[in-house]
Amino acid sequence: MNDDDSLRHDLDPQSDHSSDYLPHPHHSSHPIQPQQSHPQPQPQPRRPRGFAATAAGSAGPTSPSSTPTTNKGKREREKEKERTKLRERLRRSITSRMLAGLRQYGNFPLPARADMNDVLAALAREAGWVVEPDGTTYRHSPPPSQMAAAYQNPMGMRSVESPVSSGVKATNPSSMARIDESLSPASLDSVVIGERDTTATATATATATVTAATNNSVECLEMEAGDQLMHHLSNSISSGDHGIPTTALAYVPLYAALATGFINSYCQLVDPEGLRQELAHVQSLNIDGVVVDCWWGIVEGWSPQKYVWSGYRALFNIVREFKLKLQVVMAFHEYGRSESGDALIPLPQWILEIGKKNPDIFFTDREGRRNTECLSLGIDKERVLQGRTGVEVYFDFMRSFRTEFDDLFTEGLISAVEIGLGASGELKYPSFSERMGWRYPGIGEFQCYDRYLQQSLQKAAKLRGHSFWARGPENAGEYNSRPHETGFFCERGDYDSYYGRFFLHWYAQSLIDHADSVLSLASLAFDETKLIVKVPAVFWWYKTTSHAAELTSGYYNPTNQDGYSPIFEVLKKHLATVKFVCSGPQISSQDNEALADPEGLSWQVLNLAWDRGLTVAGENALSCYDREGCMRIVEMVKPRNDPDRHHFSFFVYQQPSPLVQGTICFPELGFFIKCMHGESAEDLVSC
Repeated sequence: MNDDDSLRHDLDPQSDHSSDYLPHPHHSSHPIQPQQSHPQPQPQPRRPRGFAATAAGSAGPTSPSSTPTTNKGKREREKEKERTKLRERLRRSITSRMLAGLRQYGNFPLPARADMNDVLAALAREAGWVVEPDGTTYRHSPPPSQMAAAYQNPMGMRSVESPVSSGVKATNPSSMARIDESLSPASLDSVVIGERDTTATATATATATVTAATNNSVECLEMEAGDQLMHHLSNSISSGDHGIPTTALAYVPLYAALATGFINSYCQLVDPEGLRQELAHVQSLNIDGVVVDCWWGIVEGWSPQKYVWSGYRALFNIVREFKLKLQVVMAFHEYGRSESGDALIPLPQWILEIGKKNPDIFFTDREGRRNTECLSLGIDKERVLQGRTGVEVYFDFMRSFRTEFDDLFTEGLISAVEIGLGASGELKYPSFSERMGWRYPGIGEFQCYDRYLQQSLQKAAKLRGHSFWARGPENAGEYNSRPHETGFFCERGDYDSYYGRFFLHWYAQSLIDHADSVLSLASLAFDETKLIVKVPAVFWWYKTTSHAAELTSGYYNPTNQDGYSPIFEVLKKHLATVKFVCSGPQISSQDNEALADPEGLSWQVLNLAWDRGLTVAGENALSCYDREGCMRIVEMVKPRNDPDRHHFSFFVYQQPSPLVQGTICFPELGFFIKCMHGESAEDLVSC
């Protein structure tokens, strides 16, 4: 009989209890003696209950006639205990299934030993509520209509007509004006009077029972609440907020990414007049500065350690004329047009020559195809680049730039330096290469099959004590596979096996170690200059348990892991700014098929970064140019409901062609800029 049948049998009132009346073996040596002196039957004594039953049981039988009753009571209590245990086991099994479903299908970050408080808090947060560690729960902020009503009627108090006072108005203590202490800091400037509706009967009862002392205390509380409210209102009105969240008024500097074509392959400035027109247009739009990519393939393009900066010197001098801020990118990757596949700016020619003899310096997929977008992480400490390691090559390039433009750093023209750490300048593996045939929303492929990364994998497997784990997954599909089509990424697939966890940890840790090594030398080269690291937004297949696309790109972030915290610890170590790529357009049908969740990914990445005290910035994807995408980006840059009033430190607007041509642009770019600068906060709230 299983547990459920036992439970039904125990709870069935028609179940057989005849065994309760069988003699217990413990009392077999003490038979009940008939009482000869009292032939008349005696009334059955009442069975003790509660503490009396416990005391009676501990004291033992006081008379022969009470022995069967006491034994029966003990057995009943034992059987009730068993039924209680069975119900508890059944309840726990149901709870465990519920928690597993929430983790697996809802991506709820529930701890391993979650209780119902954790579940309620997770559900409340999913519904848009704020749940603090002490259990205080409240909504983010009241709607704008309530904000406006609060300012039109600041005190917001309503006198309740007491039915027993025949025309005398009394204030109901349960509906007195009060300030909710659990309001988020972002909504303190728009305090709304809370008022609780009560029935006439409850009002009459409260009025009849409240004493004079209670009325006096209520009046004092009302006066104190009114004073606090007027204080908050006066502060917000004097500052010009008028109920607008503080983050909407924050000034977020906006940078424009300059088009790549102003510098040719010989590091010469081409079309300086076109550059001036572009910068004049940027200045007229009230944009704060520009971002310039310094391409490794141009500056050190022909001979190792022969750096040519002349074109960039001319470009920076023109930027100085317009008094714009300047951010530069150390671009150690290849630049090309995705639609044609023809590379515009390859890696340095001397690197490509080395690659012909030793192709293992490039990332390699399972089929042995080489990806020349950037150098493999496996040669970071291998002297295969004419006597230098990969990290040393990056450091020499950065040190040359810092020496060449020391005057621009001294005068403060260069405000920050972005360090390229992978494909497209982002901290990731080149797992989604279109030249390899990848198309959205494919899961991509692992890029760890060059000789040097394979040696690293073999070493890690040997240290773990399982040398046979020194291999890549054999069932991970190909570039355009779906997770459910593979044995590695499918539901309960090998990604969560002992081998899968080992491999994915090594794969992600190699990327983290690469970032740590390069940023350590970048901190030496640029001293106190702000460093920036671009983090990709791999949001497709985010709603699956494996997060397959994130795994192939180097982020060990399935539903039961936190793949961004180890990376952010390294960035915090080097005081680097996280630049997150923002996806603007609304989710399409193709995204729904890919179980994409850009908002969920953004929430995880941004909150983790802010929780660790990192500075966060943003950059739009090249496909974000409509009004809806604009407003989604503004909402991400300035979260209006964030109780800690976080917002981005700056934002980079990029498009493939110069801004002055206006070929691809937000229809209302001016409005977007004003929103970033906090000049259109009222319009932003109304959107």
